[in-house]
Amino acid sequence: MSQLISHSHAVNAVKRILKPLVRLLLRYQVTYSTLLPLLKQVYVEVAEQDFALPDKAQTDSRISLLTGVHRKDVRRLRVDVANSDGDQAPVSVSMGGQMVAYWLSAPGYQAKGQPKRLPLKGDAGQPSFEALVQAVVHGDIRPRAVLDEWLALGIVQQYDDGLLGLKQEAFVPRSGEQELLFFLGRNVADHLQVAASNLDTESPRLERSVYYGGLSPQAVEQLHDAYRQHVSEALKLINQQALELKQSSPGNCRINAGAYFAEDQQQGSKTS
Repeated sequence: MSQLISHSHAVNAVKRILKPLVRLLLRYQVTYSTLLPLLKQVYVEVAEQDFALPDKAQTDSRISLLTGVHRKDVRRLRVDVANSDGDQAPVSVSMGGQMVAYWLSAPGYQAKGQPKRLPLKGDAGQPSFEALVQAVVHGDIRPRAVLDEWLALGIVQQYDDGLLGLKQEAFVPRSGEQELLFFLGRNVADHLQVAASNLDTESPRLERSVYYGGLSPQAVEQLHDAYRQHVSEALKLINQQALELKQSSPGNCRINAGAYFAEDQQQGSKTS
């Protein structure tokens, strides 16, 4: 396939990717003029980090050539990138995800494959909500503060006997827009990174989907329920194995394994 044709296909794919992104931006009143400086910064950052020549320092001129950004702007933006802290997860996200994963996977915290209901406090060495929080955050945050937040977000429920039950098998806040937007950015970016990398690698990572048109709304709901059940079981298994491997052979790599289920009304033909 010629470079011109490949370029055209890439542009068409990017246009399709951009449409839901632009809907999100307009929803949050991020206008075209607001986006341009960010887009320019990301172009420079990616060229700096991912497109350097082997054994050669990346230069302002080459980044300008790659990106089309003016060299004066490249110089300024490279300084801004070097001084930034990067994309940091909200504290509630990093701790919340780890605590839910611990509840789902750590020895003593499950019964018959399901997360146990926990007392707020327990005897030394016994599972409790307090012990769970301390195992993850090492005493930096009071367990009562975490519990109040999780009760408000609907992540846990306190029963009449005082025990606490996990209502969700993943840290997905019902409120807390900052956390939801963080997950959106991380998950979509990781999915897109895998899809893009698979275009030119000899060892592609897993990326599969099932597509059907011509379905009734009832059929869509039935398929969604079935998919949710099977995916939840698979993610619980991966979560447990990941926790065990992190403890037995720690390192500096990360994974992000997830799933999605998309649906919409088809345009034109009803049975494509």
